[in-house]
Amino acid sequence: MPAMSEITLPSVTTANGDLWVFGYGSLMWRPGFEFEERVPARLVGEHRALCVYSFVHRGTPEKPGLVLGLDRGGACRGIAFRVAEKNRADVVAYLREREQVTSVYREVMRSVWLENDARQRVSALAYVVDRGHVQYAGRLSLADQHRHVLQGHGQSGANRDYVTATVKAIEAEGFRDTQLHQLATMLHGEAHSLHAPAPSEDRESR
Repeated sequence: MPAMSEITLPSVTTANGDLWVFGYGSLMWRPGFEFEERVPARLVGEHRALCVYSFVHRGTPEKPGLVLGLDRGGACRGIAFRVAEKNRADVVAYLREREQVTSVYREVMRSVWLENDARQRVSALAYVVDRGHVQYAGRLSLADQHRHVLQGHGQSGANRDYVTATVKAIEAEGFRDTQLHQLATMLHGEAHSLHAPAPSEDRESR
């Protein structure tokens, strides 16, 4: 029998019990899988960033768009979805097909804090950017982000629609992501949600 230090995390597809999935971008507004529960959640240690060049869904290799990844440092507010154990393998297969077209993400389990009455911590499946991948964009200026998003169009549609839908999903949860909101303002050519009450600032998800 292996020592405790040698025991590895069970395979995400074969582990027992329900599966939690952490969504921080398009999964917030288009999960695409069956779930039992949807709870606002917070992940510490990585932040949401437009740090992935999109060659498929929102751009092409010739004209890359930009999509979100979890990158090192800070924290991120998003949504945790609880998937029934019976659907675990199917949902993981779906997410791998959707997120890992070019293997730009690392599939990991991360602790997230649920923002519900219980405030419990759960282990959730999350997709973190692989900094060694050719599609890792790093920290781009707002002007460079704007340029890529304007040009980006792929199998899932226009890059600007992806940014706009994500900003709307974030606002629906009652917080803001400073950089994404600045970009949305540039894309719209006017102040975003100018007449709406200002939600609380998400200072940790920069």
